[in-house]
Amino acid sequence: MYNFIYGMGYPGLGISAAAMFFFVILALWDAAWKAVGLWKSGTQRQLVWFIFIFIFNTAGILPIVYLLWFQKDKKLKSTNLKSKRRK
Repeated sequence: MYNFIYGMGYPGLGISAAAMFFFVILALWDAAWKAVGLWKSGTQRQLVWFIFIFIFNTAGILPIVYLLWFQKDKKLKSTNLKSKRRK
């Protein structure tokens, strides 16, 4: 186990196995959040957010910011429709 974590790792790349493991986990984290962010922004027709999430790799930060604060609120939309129908 010592050789896996602290050993030579990937000599051609100049990084250890632990660093490679960290980068793989980071890439999976980013891909998961990016997929959710792209799907939500695409279904809600928010083209600017879709383009920014698609182009910039921010380790999942940009999609999380979008999903928490800038996503269109479906509850607000449904209450507006109900109030328009009553009039």
